[in-house]
Amino acid sequence: MASTSELNRVTMVVLRYLRKPFFAIVLVYAVGITGMALIPGRDADGNPEYMNLFHSFYFFTYTATTTGFGEIPNEFTDEQRLWAIFCLYTGVIAWFYAIGSTVRLLQNPHFIQAVNEWGFARMVKRISDPFFIICGFGDTGSLLARGLSDHSLGAVVIDSDIERIRALALRDYTVKMPGLCADASVPKHLVDAGVQKSNCKTLVVLIRDEDLNFKIAIMAKFLNPRIRVICRSTSPRHEEHLEELEGVTVIDPFEIFAQLLSMAITHPSLHNLNSWLVRARNVELGTPLEVPTGDWIICGYGHMGQWLHKYMTDDGLDTVIIDPEIDEETGPDRCIRNYADRKTLKESGIECAAGVVACTDNDSDNLSILLSAQASNRDAFIIARQNDHENQLAFDAASVDLILQSSLTTARRILKLLISPLIQTLVDHLRDKGPGQTELVARRLRSAVGDQSPHLWRINLSGEEATATTEFLGSNEILTVGDLVRDPYNLSSSLSCVPLMIERKSEYIMLPSNEERVQHADEIVLCGTKWSEWLLMATLKNPYTLHYLVTGKELPRGYFFTWVSRKLAKAA
Repeated sequence: MASTSELNRVTMVVLRYLRKPFFAIVLVYAVGITGMALIPGRDADGNPEYMNLFHSFYFFTYTATTTGFGEIPNEFTDEQRLWAIFCLYTGVIAWFYAIGSTVRLLQNPHFIQAVNEWGFARMVKRISDPFFIICGFGDTGSLLARGLSDHSLGAVVIDSDIERIRALALRDYTVKMPGLCADASVPKHLVDAGVQKSNCKTLVVLIRDEDLNFKIAIMAKFLNPRIRVICRSTSPRHEEHLEELEGVTVIDPFEIFAQLLSMAITHPSLHNLNSWLVRARNVELGTPLEVPTGDWIICGYGHMGQWLHKYMTDDGLDTVIIDPEIDEETGPDRCIRNYADRKTLKESGIECAAGVVACTDNDSDNLSILLSAQASNRDAFIIARQNDHENQLAFDAASVDLILQSSLTTARRILKLLISPLIQTLVDHLRDKGPGQTELVARRLRSAVGDQSPHLWRINLSGEEATATTEFLGSNEILTVGDLVRDPYNLSSSLSCVPLMIERKSEYIMLPSNEERVQHADEIVLCGTKWSEWLLMATLKNPYTLHYLVTGKELPRGYFFTWVSRKLAKAA
C-alpha cells in the first residue's frame, strides 16, 4: 500500500510539471500536421497532390527535431516550404520548452523526494529476512549499523540529514541497508520503513532531539503494538513515560557508564569480561582495569555527573562535585560552585585524590580539565567524557585511563540487546556468583577463542534452523551440549566456542556443562569464532553430521548403500 501511494505521488508530480509542455507539443504537432495535409503540392506531372496524414506526421517529426531528411513525397511548392519553415521554428521552440520543463522537474526537490520514497518503499517491501529500523544515522546509528553488518543482520535507516543518507550509500556493509532522508516522526515514513511488517524485529530510535524520540516511539507503538522499541533518552521525564509502555526499552548512556564504572570498581574481572564481549578497544581478556578507591573529583554535575555520584556513593566512595551552576545548599554535601580550573581542583584536594572525572557537555572544557588534573596529580585515575566523535584523536593523545563516548556506549548496549539479549542476564548471574566463577568463564573463553575477537550468536533447536536436531530429538534420542559443539573433523576435541547459557521455557541454565541434555525448542547462547558458528549451524541441519557427532559412526548415504547396510544388519 505504501509503495503504491508513493507511485501515485510521483505520477501526480510528473503530470503537474509536464502537463503544459505536453499540451504545447500536441498543439504544435496538430497544427503543423494539419497544415501540411491541407496545403496542396505538385507531382512530377504538375498535377495538384495532397500529403496524407502519415506523410505529414513523418515530415513534421524530423523537421521539429531539426534532423532534415528532405522533401517527401515530391518536391515542395513555395507555400509548402513556407509552412515547413513555420513548423521548424514552432517545433523546435516546443521541444525546448518541453526539455526545459523536464530538466526543472528532475531538479525539483518534491519530485526527488517522492521518487526516493517510492524506491525506498519498494526495497523495504522486498525484504524477506528479519531486519531492524534505525531512526537517526549519527555517530550512534553508524556504529550500530556497522555492528549489525558484522553479524550479517539487515537494517533500514531513516534520517533527516541528506548527507548522512549519502554517506550510508558509501558504506561497505555485508548486507544491503536502504536509507531514506525524511522525518521519522511522520507515521507515513515509518510505514514505508516497514514498521508494520511481520519480519521487522525492532525499531531503534537514536535522534538527538528527546521530544522527537518520544514522539517516534509513541507513533510506532500505535502503528504496530507488537513491535519492540529501543529508545535512547537522557530526559527523566521522557524515560518515565517510555518505561511505562509495554515493549519499550530505554537506553540512558550515562546510567550505563556509571553502572560499568561501578562494576569496574567492585567486580573488575566481570567488567573486563563484559568489555571483551562487546569488543571494547584495547581490552585483553584476563587483564581487568584497576580503578582505585578513595576520594574522587567529579567535574560537572549534569546528567552524567549525577549518575556517577549516585553509584560512587553507593559503592562507598567519597566524592567532591565541581560545577559552576550547582546549588551548594541543595546539592551534595561536598560541592564547589565554580569552574574546574587548576585553582579549583587544588581546593578540592586534587593532590591526594584517587581519580578525576571530566564529564561536562563540552569537549574543550573536558580536555582543559584533563590538562589541569594531570599537571596537579599525575597518579590520579582520569576519566573523560567525549561528546563529539570527531575529537577522538585529541582524547587519544590525552592519555586518558577511561573515555566515555555516549554514542559508543549506547551502540554497544543496543547491539547486545539485538544480537544476544541474554548476555546481560549472564552478567547479572556472574555478579551474584562472585569473581571466582567469572575468572573460570574467562579462562574457558580465552582457551576457545584465543586472540580472535569474540563472536556472539544464539541457536534455536526448532524449526528450519535446526531440522536435523528436531528430527533427532523427536525420535527420543539423547543429545547433549557436548555433542553439538564437538568438532566434526576431530571427535576428541570441541569447536572454538563456549555455550554460555540455555533458555528453556522462560528458565535459564547458566554455563551448561557438556553433559547437559538439550531439549526441543531450547535457545542456546554461544561465544566463539565465526568459523565455529558456520560448522555448528551446518550440524543443526545435517542429520548425517549430527549422527556422526553423537555416535562416531557415519550413516550410509544414497539408496544403494542404505540397502546394503540394512542387509548386513539383518544378516548380523
